[in-house]
Amino acid sequence: MKRRRGLRRALEREANVVTPAAALTSVSTVVLTSPPTGALASTLIRAFIIAAILTVSLLGGIVEAAETAIANVETSAAQISSSDHTLLTGEQILEKVDENYVADNRKVTSTMIVKGRRGSRTLQVLSWVQGTEKAFSEFLSPPREKGTKMLKLENELWIYTPSTDRTIKIAGHMLRRSMMGSDISYEDYMEDPKLSNMYSVELVGEEKLVDRNCYLLELTAKEEGVSYYSRKMWVDKENFLPLREDRFAKSGKLLKTFVINEIFQVQERWYPKRVTVKDVLASGEGTEYIIDTIEFDVEIPDYIFSKASLRK
Repeated sequence: MKRRRGLRRALEREANVVTPAAALTSVSTVVLTSPPTGALASTLIRAFIIAAILTVSLLGGIVEAAETAIANVETSAAQISSSDHTLLTGEQILEKVDENYVADNRKVTSTMIVKGRRGSRTLQVLSWVQGTEKAFSEFLSPPREKGTKMLKLENELWIYTPSTDRTIKIAGHMLRRSMMGSDISYEDYMEDPKLSNMYSVELVGEEKLVDRNCYLLELTAKEEGVSYYSRKMWVDKENFLPLREDRFAKSGKLLKTFVINEIFQVQERWYPKRVTVKDVLASGEGTEYIIDTIEFDVEIPDYIFSKASLRK
């Protein structure tokens, strides 16, 4: 009798306890010290089942609440991040674009597929670039162009052609000509990759381009003599690459379009992998420019950026 009264008191006490897990622990302690029998045993088994169900339900509620809280935190973080990007000015966005493109030096192997009216031509090029003022390129194929070399020193450009064994300087209106029959001109090759040096910028809005959220920028040349008077750029809000760029004459006439089809990450920066360039004033389907390999911060011998290297 004394044992049964003790068990009943334990059950009555735990009926008023808020936490089911605590009730389960207390009752189990009594059962272990004084094992019940008969009807009382059935009562205790039912109590165990009820307490267990309540405990599982409570834990389930805690887990669900935790998952909801985590989801809310992640949503808030995304909103804060998006809000931070929205606060960027046009100048800051353009600076981030420049950070992707400009480097102390780089070595690049690339492929150009020129899609003309009469078919396609593929050219392979090896280039060394130092800062914004020095560049040297050598065409590796096809056989007809193999050995052709170009040297950029600040605002001057020289080209060596092995078929004539001559080095000529490209200047004035000749810079607007097509490079090797492609949609890329010699002016494009000569262009300072740091856009903030040449253009003032205005953030005019945001748009989606191929399911990517983009800043829409309008660039205007700071001074005369720039290849393109104005540009319209769709800059990816996440990686700060211009996924599309329309380039215009001073009259407002569209001259060229540049579309990034594929990107990749190199060290800390994002870089175009495949770009389609279209000269809207020329026939053909455009030129596809592909980065095969690229290395940043490599050692480049000084003799590379000299006129003597053109004939080597």
